[in-house]
Amino acid sequence: MEKDFDRAIDLRKDGKLKESNELLAKLVQKFPDNPIINYQYACSFDLLGEERKAVPFYEMAIHLGLPSKEMQEAILGLGSSYRALGEYEKSKSVFQKGTELFPNNRAIQTFYSMTLYNLQEHRKAMELLLKCLIDTTKDNKILSYKKAIAFYADRLDETWD
Repeated sequence: MEKDFDRAIDLRKDGKLKESNELLAKLVQKFPDNPIINYQYACSFDLLGEERKAVPFYEMAIHLGLPSKEMQEAILGLGSSYRALGEYEKSKSVFQKGTELFPNNRAIQTFYSMTLYNLQEHRKAMELLLKCLIDTTKDNKILSYKKAIAFYADRLDETWD
């Protein structure tokens, strides 16, 4: 199994996405309860632009349990796939779980904000993005306004007279 798995990943790195996907298809048939294989198979569909085919394998990988790094990436992949398919409520649910499990993962939060935008939850989307921005930027001009941005992040609809 390891040899074929490594070969599938190497094929992906070499840009041979279809061949990698085909090899992972064989592996997932042989080892349907392996969360890493399910996860990598889902990723291979994502790379091919076939999000609908990726979804059940992300779901299975998450259900079976993954190490933290892969779990974060699988949550991001599943939520993003749902969003790309227009299944915004499912995407929101996945990203809510992801932000609860991994509150410091800014990538999950950023993709979550896109879903919130699609759901017309613009205020919450902007709040998430602004908080991500001030927590991650190295831009001194932005950092000089960090307190103000943090203050306004969840008050965008308020006005002061």
